[in-house]
This record gives sequence, structure tokens and C-alpha cells, in this order.
Amino acid sequence: MNYSKDGITIAAMLDTRRAKTTGEYPVKIRVTYRRVRSYYATGKNLLKEDWERLGSTRQQTLLAVRKDIENSFELVRQAAEDLAFRGEFSISGLNDRLKSASSASLQRSFENKIETLKQRGQIGTMMIYENALKAVLRFSPHPVRFGEVSVSWLKRFVDFLRQEGKSQTTIAITLRHIRAVINDAKREGTIKESQYPFGHGRYEIQEAEGRKMALTLEQIGQIARYEDGHEATAKYRDYWLFLYLCNGINVADFVKLKFRDIVDGEICFVRQKTEHTTRMRKEIRVIVTDRMQSIIDRWGNVPAPDHFIFPILEGREDALTLKHKTQYLIRAINKRMSSIGTALGIGKISTYTARHSFATVLKRAGANIAYISESLGHSDLKTTENYLASFEREERQKNAELLTWF
Repeated sequence: MNYSKDGITIAAMLDTRRAKTTGEYPVKIRVTYRRVRSYYATGKNLLKEDWERLGSTRQQTLLAVRKDIENSFELVRQAAEDLAFRGEFSISGLNDRLKSASSASLQRSFENKIETLKQRGQIGTMMIYENALKAVLRFSPHPVRFGEVSVSWLKRFVDFLRQEGKSQTTIAITLRHIRAVINDAKREGTIKESQYPFGHGRYEIQEAEGRKMALTLEQIGQIARYEDGHEATAKYRDYWLFLYLCNGINVADFVKLKFRDIVDGEICFVRQKTEHTTRMRKEIRVIVTDRMQSIIDRWGNVPAPDHFIFPILEGREDALTLKHKTQYLIRAINKRMSSIGTALGIGKISTYTARHSFATVLKRAGANIAYISESLGHSDLKTTENYLASFEREERQKNAELLTWF
């Protein structure tokens, strides 16, 4: 790792002037210009023998160290080249540039993003970023410069999350939010394209294969008829059925339904998830069936245009309280539905199962995918297709038997 141009010399070196208590020495990036030298820490320490074999090693731990040193070297080299191109290079100027870059850490950028989302009232998204930041802090309590977020850093981070027992879905969500923060930094010019770690030929986020959680009509009928003598079970079962019957409505939208949203026998609402992310305001309309009306009559508020249909919100909640109440309801429904699923031998049932089942039941009945997509409030058919259970086991079994009808 050496660079020499325009009178500027840059090299990675082992600073053997003073050993650590472990016998290791710090690895630094040395910059020389007009006989003046400056040293920049890489955060890595090595024994002399490990430093000497760093260029030819195949040991995985040393390869990771070498990659991180290369990233630090590139950070210094790019800063020096940029200043030289502008005709502004000096050791003090380089110090200022690198000091600015070091303060722009991954953690600090996460904190800024979270604060912005909080001010906008986007509490759900804010909480996802908070969870991603917590994962980064568990992995690296010290500030991580953007230049350090390399392919090798991401691989080590993923290994760390797997050791914690995190699922591939959780890992993918966390990585997508790290990528979003780094994309912001790239747009702002904090990092260059050559430092960007994601994409083809770099680090590609592996998505988990979606689990098919749709229920059959027979199973949904069993749920609708299930009783255990507890009022709470009946209420949360009915809430779940309402989610299913109301086009698989999300709980965040369900809690905000008001009687004024019922127009000519139809519930009309706009999905909170897409309200601010699509150009056209997409209203979903749902016929209020007899079963839905009976659930409203049993568990709903006194009908009045400004009253919420169900007694969950008061209307004075701020964004954070609204999110917490929604999450509490989701947990309450999921807990009861999990018990029902166990009792009926169906397996795990959640609020998401209601939405997925709505789409899949219509598909099995031969409904047009475009109609299903419109009913779900999706912006494109591909999103809808991801919801649909493709070739369930019973369908594969039936098709396999067709091959022997000769």
C-alpha cells in the first residue's frame, strides 16, 4: 500500500516506536509532503511477524485486518488526491479534511436520520432505524467511519448478527437501513462511489425466502367458530376476522377507522403505509358484510361520524403514543391467535396471516390478480404476487396426480 504523486507520498506502516502491552504495534497511514510527515491511525494493531506476512497471508482474521487497513489507506489517499486536484493540498488541509470525515460516522448519521423521522411523525420507520442502530452499536460501540463500512466489515457484522440468533429477515432489514443511511451520505458527498460497499460485485443483501402463511377457507371457518369461553379470546378473534374481511387491512389503518369512513355500505380508507409514498392517493373500498357488521355491533363504539369504529384510540394521541397503542394491539391479537392456532392444530397465526390469507383465498378462487392488487392497495402487481402463495403443497399434489390419469 504505497502512493506517490505530486510530491505526496502515502504508505501504510507499522509504528514500532512504542509497543502496546500485548506486544503489538499500531498500524498507521503515513503521509509525507515537503519533508513534513503526518500519521493517521487505522485502529488496527499487529505483532511484527503478522505485519511482515500481511501481504501474503491466507489467514481469515489477518485478511480482514488487511482489508480494513486498505480501506483506511484509501480514505487518506482519496482525500489527498482530491485536495491535490484542487491545488489546495497541505498537511494541515488534509488533517482538516480527515477530521471532518471521521466525525461523519455511521452511528451519528443514524442518529440524525432518527431525529428527522421523529420530527416528521414517522414513528414506525423511526423505530426500525433505532433497531438497526442498536445492532450497529452492539457490534461496534465506537464510532464507525463510512470508509470503514467495507464488504469485509459488512460480512463480519452479518456473522455477528447470526451469532446473536437473528433471522435472515431481520438481518436483511438491518442491512437495508444501513444501506439507506450510506446512500444519504453518498448523495451528500460524504463518501465517493469507490467507497460504496453495496451492489453487484460488492456486498449484495440476501433476502429471506418469504414464508407462505396463508390459511384455507376451511381453517378460517374453524377460527370463526372457535370458542374457549373467554371474552378476550372472542374479541381478538373477531378483530382478526375483521382484518381478514376488510381486505387484509393493516392494524395501523384498522385502529384509525371512523364511522364517517363507511359510505353507502362500504369502508373507504387510504393505507398509512403508502399515503405519503405514492403520487396518487389510492383509496381502498370494502363492502361491509354481515359478519363485519356483527363484529362492529358487538365490539364497536356508539355510531357517530367522528367516533372511531373500535374503542382503541381516543383521538388525542401523538405519533409515538399512536404507534405504541398499535403495537400493543398487534401483540394482543397475535397472542390470542397463536393460542387458537395451537388449539386447532393450524400453527402460528398472526395479524399478517390475515392479510396474506385474504390475498391467497381470492387467488385460489380465481380472482384476477389486478383486482387483488387494487384491494390490497398495492402500487404494482409484483408486490401482490409476493403476497400470494405460489403452488401450495395440496396444489402440487393435485397436479402430480393429473400426470397419472392415463
